[in-house]
Amino acid sequence: MPAPAPLRLGVNIDHVATVRNARGGRQPDPLRAAELAIAAGADGITAHLREDRRHIVDDDVARLKARIAKAAQSRNGGDPGDGRHRPPAAPPCRLYRSERRQERTTEGGLDAAGQRETLRAAVGALAEAGIRVSLFIAAEPAQIEAAVAIGAP
Repeated sequence: MPAPAPLRLGVNIDHVATVRNARGGRQPDPLRAAELAIAAGADGITAHLREDRRHIVDDDVARLKARIAKAAQSRNGGDPGDGRHRPPAAPPCRLYRSERRQERTTEGGLDAAGQRETLRAAVGALAEAGIRVSLFIAAEPAQIEAAVAIGAP
């Protein structure tokens, strides 16, 4: 059996933007939070550009891409955007799980077990485009087994 891959730390900066947006100003700055996380040893930064822009906004993504090589912006909420932000990594979870607008943060994962074929096609297409894929799922055996069957790394 091959040795397991080493664990990597990814830092999600969405809620730094949530606090900034709630305050109506420019602070705290998600870019600064990303820079601090990288300086402290994080392997990657995640920012979800949601359809309703409740956390990260387009300007955040542009600034992250310009300054942080480890930024992994993902499209969420089914937002196809205008094509300016091609993510290096994308969890397709919100493409197939309907958003509940009243949620401040995600309260549940993708039903991989119930959507195997749809997700298999999406994961395959993203992988063919050179985009790393991860699925946000519940820590349940059926969901983990389905993610493996779908081909999510």
